[in-house]
Amino acid sequence: MKILKTKFKNLFIFKSKNFFDNRGHFRELALEKKIKKKLIFTVMSKSKKNVLRGLHMQKKFKQGKYISCLKGEILDVVVDCRKKSKTFGKHFKIILSEKNCKSIYIPPGFLHGFLGLGKENIVIYGCTNYRDQKSEIGVSWNDKDLKINWNIKSPILSKKDSQNLKFKDVKF
Repeated sequence: MKILKTKFKNLFIFKSKNFFDNRGHFRELALEKKIKKKLIFTVMSKSKKNVLRGLHMQKKFKQGKYISCLKGEILDVVVDCRKKSKTFGKHFKIILSEKNCKSIYIPPGFLHGFLGLGKENIVIYGCTNYRDQKSEIGVSWNDKDLKINWNIKSPILSKKDSQNLKFKDVKF
């Protein structure tokens, strides 16, 4: 497993590989000794093509997240919301897929979202903190201040995500 740095402090890409044989394939997803974080809460989501989830974070009980796409392909997007960071308000995008075997570790203090690019997309999240519904916030996927090009005009959104806040209205 290779670790690739980004211009964002503590935001890393992990490059693994699939091992194929006549039964199918096998891939190492996360090694805590490489991530150097304890992932205490693991969840998964299944999304159709053009489903956009996000942008989400927990303000009070911040979570680091290790994201992998087990099936399909997603455009994964994060926004740095760490007030003292040199990259505050900037975003990072990456394609994660079952074929490219890339995963991303997102440190606490980032908004996170993704767009389903494949017909069926299964994503696993290993989190450093438990979910706290009262601490959750969402920022609009198409916020003009963030300037994120998702390459889609009308994604499929949840009712909750269609009512997300503007970035400038959130107190980080």
